[in-house]
Amino acid sequence: MFNFLAVFVGGGLGASLRYIVTLISNKLFGFAHAGTLTANIAGCLLIGYIFGITMQKSDFFPPQVKLFLTVGFLGGLTTFSTFSNESFCLLKDGKIVHCAVYMFLSLVLGLAATFAGYMIAK
Repeated sequence: MFNFLAVFVGGGLGASLRYIVTLISNKLFGFAHAGTLTANIAGCLLIGYIFGITMQKSDFFPPQVKLFLTVGFLGGLTTFSTFSNESFCLLKDGKIVHCAVYMFLSLVLGLAATFAGYMIAK
């Protein structure tokens, strides 16, 4: 139950931060996708940092804190950070073809799903 609450609270905080980042970035940079780009890049930086820390010392964060930060907070802030980290791990493990297929399918299926949702709404 505590794991669920950690993800729930982290997700709410991450999504709230994404909203604030979007408002500020769109106004600051003057284009509609500035907030998404800013949140995604920040999320990638943060998940890379967390991954790097936990690779050096696996018990740096208790499991619930890691869930709160990665699945919850960064999941709420952005899902691109998770995609980027998983791709990085595949490359780090020498699974270049697997990584290329994963990235290709993620991008193509993501765009296809966006298009399908758009068409359904129309």
